[in-house]
Amino acid sequence: MNRAGLAVTLTLAVLVGSIFGFYAQLDLDLAGLFFNPDTHMFNINGQSWASCSRDASLWLVALLSAPAFIAIGSKLVLPRRRMLIGGQKAAFLVLTLALGPGIIANVVFKDHWGRFRPISVTEFGGADRFTPWWDPRGECSGNCSFVAGEPAGTFWTLAPPQWRLLAYSAALAFGAWTSRDRHVGLSALVLRPARIANVA
Repeated sequence: MNRAGLAVTLTLAVLVGSIFGFYAQLDLDLAGLFFNPDTHMFNINGQSWASCSRDASLWLVALLSAPAFIAIGSKLVLPRRRMLIGGQKAAFLVLTLALGPGIIANVVFKDHWGRFRPISVTEFGGADRFTPWWDPRGECSGNCSFVAGEPAGTFWTLAPPQWRLLAYSAALAFGAWTSRDRHVGLSALVLRPARIANVA
């Protein structure tokens, strides 16, 4: 991602994060549009296509990252052989995937940001307390809200520089689609691209 793209992404993240930070109720109001009080579930839950699309997104990210892993692995096994893609590019792709979705999303935030998922809070029939996205002081002990691993992985696809407008549009749509059923609160959805871009 070039500097202009990074600046735009970070500016949007700060703007949207500030709106949801000062008016936390907006997070509940927007999430409530997708909640069915009759079934006490979000509309996407229980849909077989949602599970299939989640699996497909994981495979697609694996497919997109595979050339970089193969290039590095083949270089380690056959050091004299020319790499499939440039060493710096391969290292960049592997490291950003490992740092962003892997360590930052799934290790740091998921288990250390005690914000319950919307499906668990009292406003949606759960037993737990709602907290805004910026507040890590919730009682959730693991696999919590604020960031989801799968959407973080799909937003990682913002990294490719070729055909920037098309690539960024497709990556944002891909990440947003994957985020739709993760029940992490809508404010977090908009903050994810900035986190991945910042790592990249």
